[in-house]
Amino acid sequence: MAHPHKKAIENMDSASLIGIIEESKITYVRENLSIHLHESQLKLLKQVKKHEKPHHKRIRVKQYEKSEKTDLFNLHLKLYLKKYKKLQAKGLIEIDENPDNGLAYDCRLTEDGLAILDEIASLESDWQKIVGITDGDKEVLRKLALDSFEISYKHKKKLGFIF
Repeated sequence: MAHPHKKAIENMDSASLIGIIEESKITYVRENLSIHLHESQLKLLKQVKKHEKPHHKRIRVKQYEKSEKTDLFNLHLKLYLKKYKKLQAKGLIEIDENPDNGLAYDCRLTEDGLAILDEIASLESDWQKIVGITDGDKEVLRKLALDSFEISYKHKKKLGFIF
């Protein structure tokens, strides 16, 4: 007997299909990861790695210098710092609350954090094999990613994305 959702999935629009695929990947990684992380923590850990790159750090410093330090800004700052502190409590990152680079705080991955990112990458690769993503699929996905990337990039740039 066919899976009861097969018919529904066959009739879904592209956005819904992309959501199902992403949820499947995240679920697989979370279920097989050696440490318990929430979905948002997976994303945040990857973001710390990205923010460690000199190019991204320079952009964040520049954006931070230009930003107005309003109450709303300070609230966002505290909320993000709280999220980072949860990763620090798990030993995955270190937080410097007084960096000398012009930011309000800065984070760096620990050896454990790097090991978890390697494990995540391996699990994502395993997931791709399980669901049968081919090289042809990767080319289609790469084109879609390049065509859609500008939307989120422009939004982050407009907001002066710092955190």
